[in-house]
Formats: sequence, structure tokens, C-alpha cells
Amino acid sequence: MTSRGDSALHVVEGALMTGVGAGLAYSGVQLDKPLYTIGGSLLAVLLFVGTILVVGGEARQRRVVAAGEARAEELWHSACHCSGCGAVFYPGGTPWPGPLTPEQFQKYVWTEAGYPNELEQKVKDVALPPGIPVRDPVHQAGAADHA
Repeated sequence: MTSRGDSALHVVEGALMTGVGAGLAYSGVQLDKPLYTIGGSLLAVLLFVGTILVVGGEARQRRVVAAGEARAEELWHSACHCSGCGAVFYPGGTPWPGPLTPEQFQKYVWTEAGYPNELEQKVKDVALPPGIPVRDPVHQAGAADHA
């Protein structure tokens, strides 16, 4: 996840690069060079739009993480890892009574917290045991569902 400081840096970088494109367009107007004017204008617009898309995506990602942080912490801290067998389990049997592999546990926590799109490919393909309660990825803001 990117911090607000990273996003601010991206805004500054985008503004500087957009300024270069605008400067190129301005010099094209001053020197009567249409290629510089058109190229600089297109470059400035593309860089401006690209900066907005990047910073907006980072803000959206921060909101998703903040929205699921409490649920992820709750699931993470109530679980135990058995180093002998390499399994993760919940001592009280809630929310899941059986052992999970570390990969299944990561997929479960991240899916329940609303982060299914951020899962690494090796974890995305891991199957969860039947009946384990997981959040419906289509309705991420909704209540937990049963897979």
C-alpha cells in the first residue's frame, strides 16, 4: 500500500513532467513550430491525466485497506500458528474449527477483510475448505457469506 507521502510525491512528479510538456508546447507556439506545440500539448494532457489516475488509484487502495483493517486484525490476532505441523487454527474453533495451511489462512483473512484483488497469484489459487465462511468478493462491503 502506498502512503499519502508517496501520493504527494507522485503529484509533484506528475506536475513537473506536465510542466515539461507545457513548456514544450509553449516553446512551439513562441518558435512557430506546430510539432512542438501539438506534441507538448498532448504530452502535458497525458501526463496530467496519468497523474490523476495514479493518485486516485492509490487513494482508493488506501480506503479499501482502511475499511478492512479492523476485520483483518480481528481474524489475525485470534489465530494461532502451530510450528510443529505448520497449520494455523483458531483455539476456540471460531470462526473456523479446523486447521488451515498458512496460504489458506492468508486467503481467508484477506478475503474476509475485503482484499481479494490484492492476493498474490500463489495464494489466489489456493482452495479454502468447504463451508469456511468468506466474504462474497462481488459484494465486498456486504456481510460474510458461506462459500
